Amino acid sequence: MQSGPIKIVIVGGGTAGWMTAAALARFLPTHQIVLIESEQIGTVGVGEATIPHIRQFNAMLGIDENDFIRATNATYKLGIRFENWGKIGDSYIHPFGSFGHDINGIEFHHYWLKLREQGNAPRIDEYSMAAVAAQNNRFAYPSTDEDSILSTYSYAFHIDASQYARYLRTYAESKGVVRKEGKIINAKTRAQDGYIESVQLESTEIIEGDLFVDCSGFIGLLIEKTLHTGYEDWSHWLPCDRAVAIPCEKIIEPTAYTRAIARTAGWQWRIPLQHRTGNGQVYCSRYMSDDEALSVLLENLDAPPIAKPNFLKFQTGRRKKSWNKNCIAIGLSSGFLEPLESTSIYLIQVGIMKLLEFFPERTIADTLRNEFNRLVDMEYMRIRDFLILHYNATSRTDSEFWNYCRTMELPEDLRRKKDLFLSTAHVERYQHGLFMTPSWIAVYLGQGVFPTLYDSRLERFSVDQIAHYLESIRGELKSAAQKMPSAYDAINHAATGNNGGYPGASMSLYGVRR
Repeated sequence: MQSGPIKIVIVGGGTAGWMTAAALARFLPTHQIVLIESEQIGTVGVGEATIPHIRQFNAMLGIDENDFIRATNATYKLGIRFENWGKIGDSYIHPFGSFGHDINGIEFHHYWLKLREQGNAPRIDEYSMAAVAAQNNRFAYPSTDEDSILSTYSYAFHIDASQYARYLRTYAESKGVVRKEGKIINAKTRAQDGYIESVQLESTEIIEGDLFVDCSGFIGLLIEKTLHTGYEDWSHWLPCDRAVAIPCEKIIEPTAYTRAIARTAGWQWRIPLQHRTGNGQVYCSRYMSDDEALSVLLENLDAPPIAKPNFLKFQTGRRKKSWNKNCIAIGLSSGFLEPLESTSIYLIQVGIMKLLEFFPERTIADTLRNEFNRLVDMEYMRIRDFLILHYNATSRTDSEFWNYCRTMELPEDLRRKKDLFLSTAHVERYQHGLFMTPSWIAVYLGQGVFPTLYDSRLERFSVDQIAHYLESIRGELKSAAQKMPSAYDAINHAATGNNGGYPGASMSLYGVRR
């Protein structure tokens, strides 16, 4: 097997391209890295809500968090508030944190379910530190002390994705990445094995490479247009296929959560930044026209719009292979799952981390490609099933769209998970994948999916005992939230000063104590 430095060609900029370039430059400094992008081709630029894993990515690059906050006009995020999903008028928060904590080896939500059976249980999110703080628009850094109630949550950011890409471009170029301006008009493959050999720009310049990373977005310029990899369509489970995005003027105090507001044929996002608010409507074109979607969005803005609407078309699904021959697709070129749980940047990060983990020699072994594809596929499918649950776990009957979602046939794994919960209140555990028990509990209970049973070991505890214990937790969380500064003051302090003190980044959604 040959070794030594190779030439890596990244096709496409934006968030995916520059995240990839920054990470490869940081960890593979001996290799030559070229990124090709064209000012003529715009980026999607609407993925502004993140999950806590972005903090681990930035820390891995050695980026100062407050510098990142200033550069991207970021605000803090403790979770997502879902409105009108179970039924119109309902709302709940999917927090970056746990609910209560396990007692005697029994998960907390079983205790809550027994209390609910008596008709006197407060909302489940009143037992989550992240949810209580978010509802009160408060923020403080989590504690690294596992005995503290403040260790039971994590945090992420709302960011300007275009500014993040520019920030990472500066970082990557400072580490030797060469940017080429130009539009690719052709890709040449080797006759003997079909590997990509070079790409040609409109200027006629030919750029050769050993390894190509496709960050060209929906078009999949190399992974699909050149290598014809194929695409697995998931739109029968996730039927929304359009989005319209428009920013508006900022509100005075941004919330510490993203809003996802269900509409008649999709949902609306609201993402507060320091300098503006990002808004968008995701919808299904079978049930809602572009004009209607824009009208609904404009009617529900918090402030006047500051740009023209940007319409997007997409098809939910994934490439049949994210790594094909000597081409790795990262970002939208690898697949698309709508931004309902803010996973777009996370999936970019997964692709980058797996590429670093399985980075090849000049001769690429099939075992590397196969394992990369297996792990990336698993991430996509587990997120897919979690997103489907949001649509399916509804009692809404007010539109054809919701009737379809409520009654659609589910993927086998999701159907098994949902049946298990309905029968036993147990959430199926898995070692790898993004969303663990607290996330499933947030959606199940937040959208009115209640099991018929709870853990039988709770029969030895009286309702009064459980009620007293849960009330003590609820009171502790409420008191802790009241002592936190407002989320607005916290982000303003980070953006204008150098407060430091934030905890080490974690790959967990749920804090230190789990």
